[in-house]
Amino acid sequence: MPAPIGNEFWKLRSKHGRDKIFMEPEILWEAACEYFTETDKRKWIKTEFNGKDAVKCHVPTDTPYTLTGMYVFFDIGRKTWDEYRNREEFSPVITRIENIIFTQKFEGAAVGAFNANIISRDLGLADKKELEAQVNITPITGMEIK
Repeated sequence: MPAPIGNEFWKLRSKHGRDKIFMEPEILWEAACEYFTETDKRKWIKTEFNGKDAVKCHVPTDTPYTLTGMYVFFDIGRKTWDEYRNREEFSPVITRIENIIFTQKFEGAAVGAFNANIISRDLGLADKKELEAQVNITPITGMEIK
């Protein structure tokens, strides 16, 4: 049975949309610290073969901080993060969090804890070489093309 024409049942709602997760920048900062702590506890196991006999070893490795990982941890999307960034009172905390994530990935790649190629691309630091060439074409006169 469809809703009656002209209904305004939606006006009966006490509120529209979900509550903001972070009411104050301090709460966001505490949540980010919790994300950093939990990510530090999470280790990936990398298999390496060492020595002349290629002995198999399982080496625990750190997990890099990522914005997308943090979004999942907070149960928010990129758009929500951008909305917090645009709020003046949240801007310093957002900048601090993003700087920590950048630094942890950069330093981890620099010391070999993370794959440097992947991290440099993620951080926008990949080497790019742009070649520019100029070609001058001079027409040959006096020749017929058959």
